[in-house]
Amino acid sequence: MTSSPEESPESVVRHATDNGVAWITLDRPAAMNAITPDQRERLISLLDDASADPAVGAVVLTATGKGFCAGADLRGGARTGQSGGERVAGDVARLIRRGAQRLIAAVLDCEKPVIAAVNGTAAGLGAHLAFACDLVIAAESARFIEVFVRRGLVPDGGGAYLLPRLIGPQRAKELLFFGDSLSAAEAERIGLVNRVVPDGQLAKIAREWAERLAGGPTRAIALTKQLVNGSLEADRAAAFAAEAAAQEINMTTADAREGVRAFAERRAPEYRGR
Repeated sequence: MTSSPEESPESVVRHATDNGVAWITLDRPAAMNAITPDQRERLISLLDDASADPAVGAVVLTATGKGFCAGADLRGGARTGQSGGERVAGDVARLIRRGAQRLIAAVLDCEKPVIAAVNGTAAGLGAHLAFACDLVIAAESARFIEVFVRRGLVPDGGGAYLLPRLIGPQRAKELLFFGDSLSAAEAERIGLVNRVVPDGQLAKIAREWAERLAGGPTRAIALTKQLVNGSLEADRAAAFAAEAAAQEINMTTADAREGVRAFAERRAPEYRGR
């Protein structure tokens, strides 16, 4: 399914860069910001662009209306093979690999820190889109729902990968098996959310966090993100080797040299993201 002319990817996935922060806003509130394939491709492209743009130091992913993201837009029937024609063996696996998994990987692999500013309901793939971000700020009205089991489906978009790493296997199974709605406060309590804020303060706090990150040593932060994400699959020897390699790489950056100079000169560093 593709967006209508009135709902071009550019109009329903808005993008702006302000003060070193790339703001990516899902703007399809009538559909609770459910993601079409065209929107997904735009999100992936924008995250890739942020990685390569030295003027961008952080990314904020947010949305308009009452929903952060209701998941993938299934109105075309592609998920269930009901769009006409006979399903070919492997179609669903290919669809997931090329679709939801690529989107989640784009967030995890983005070289800039990504903040999810969750304004409302995040369900299914929408919840996993938030959980893949480096930091999650949720409005008090936000809710997180693992809807897959309610539809008789297996979770996609990396849900069974992300949740155990964030909250452990037992809690992950509880969410995935029952599909209960989780409040923002409860999500914060179990470790899925960094901070819960009043609805009216969400954009303000997200901006403060993002601008603080954007003013930091972005290459060092990118390497730190890579180390933390990689540590979840590595043994100690591999993690220590990766840490040493990251230090070697980072010490070639101008920001590292500036940080050391600023410390010696007892002044605040002026990072340039290089």
